[in-house]
Amino acid sequence: MARESCVSEEADSTTAGANSYGQLGLGHKEDVLLPQQLSDFCEPRCIKSVTGGGGHSAAVTDGGGLFVCGLNKDGQLGLGHTEDVLCFTVCKPLISCPIRQVACGWDFTIMLTETGQVLSCGSNAFGQLGVPHGPHQCVVPQAVELLREKVVCVAAGLRHALATTVNGSVFQWGTGLASSGRRLCPGKTLPLFLTSKEPSRVTGLENSTCVVAGSDHSASLTDTGELYVWGRNKHGQLASPAAFLLLPQRLDARCFQDEKVSAVWSGWTHLVAQTETGKVFTWGRADYGQLGRRLESPEEGQKPGKQDSSFVFWRPQSSVPAPVHCLTGAAKISCGSEHNLAVISDKCCSWGWNEHGMCGDGTEANVWTPAPVQAFQSPVRLLLVGCGAGHSLALCQLPAHPGPCQDVKVTYPLQDATENTESQDAVDKERDWKER
Repeated sequence: MARESCVSEEADSTTAGANSYGQLGLGHKEDVLLPQQLSDFCEPRCIKSVTGGGGHSAAVTDGGGLFVCGLNKDGQLGLGHTEDVLCFTVCKPLISCPIRQVACGWDFTIMLTETGQVLSCGSNAFGQLGVPHGPHQCVVPQAVELLREKVVCVAAGLRHALATTVNGSVFQWGTGLASSGRRLCPGKTLPLFLTSKEPSRVTGLENSTCVVAGSDHSASLTDTGELYVWGRNKHGQLASPAAFLLLPQRLDARCFQDEKVSAVWSGWTHLVAQTETGKVFTWGRADYGQLGRRLESPEEGQKPGKQDSSFVFWRPQSSVPAPVHCLTGAAKISCGSEHNLAVISDKCCSWGWNEHGMCGDGTEANVWTPAPVQAFQSPVRLLLVGCGAGHSLALCQLPAHPGPCQDVKVTYPLQDATENTESQDAVDKERDWKER
């Protein structure tokens, strides 16, 4: 997320929803059905980004401080232990190491320091920590020493991670895409960056400025506004007829009405991009409303798919980026696994999967088009939004007397989307359930 200037008005926050790991930062693990205010958790300073993973949350301050809470079974909070944390807590191992950006994967965390060094903690079951001979998990952030170039952006997917260097190169590590690549590209040799447990340069990319990651895909944006994608394409999220792209493929500028792409975000199986004039395009999986528009019938040439020998179905998806006009000019956008948040005219809008209320509208019905979160009524001003896999975060500002920067609080109109994540088997079961 972009750096935020220090707010001089009072910041406030609320929280609601499932809270089984303490990821709402409220000090308990009980569900919250209505928005609740979140108490202060940091000294007077400003938050510049908020984000989340499978069941944990993170906030980075202007001064480089990192605050974390939630699920910590694999040490993904970087606190030196594996106990869940119910309130936002400063990451003491990094207290003298200013953090610039945090990317939360399913059960791991990637940190980028102000000096351009990459750190990682949490599960290393798929090599997603970038430490090939490291332990199965790491509870204290450790340097990804094999990534020797200065880094400017990091991203974390379900089981893989990426980094963009100051020279415009992209590195990827973690084997999360390897199994589907082997299955969908039989007889072909997978490039090293799809199978490596240490940072490996992604071939065919130059002048990258940022990277994003989904469950089984990756994307990179260049300084000339070109978007490249690779990985699995089951839901059309790569805008390609191929089932799997072994190497980065550039999306044609016509996909974006011949405009340069200025920003990109990724859910598990969908992508969102904004162009230089502020237009917002979405594509990929659509059956939970994550594209912000309904797809009433299969696209031309699209055929039903098979889940098993006895069940034939059609899953709504769009492999062609299309504009969502009501999002034009959005100041901030964030994608969860299958839901999204955006800041438009200082208001928070949400859309997508809402089975557990992560869209913050007080219901559990999917939200098919972006709609304002009514809990944030004027004169509340939205500053930041961020999503975890199944929970949402927002920082809002209330009118108050002008003065020094106030304590900032994080807002959560949301909840955890995955109740049973005690093992990787549970993750797979949940994904299979959602594929039905």
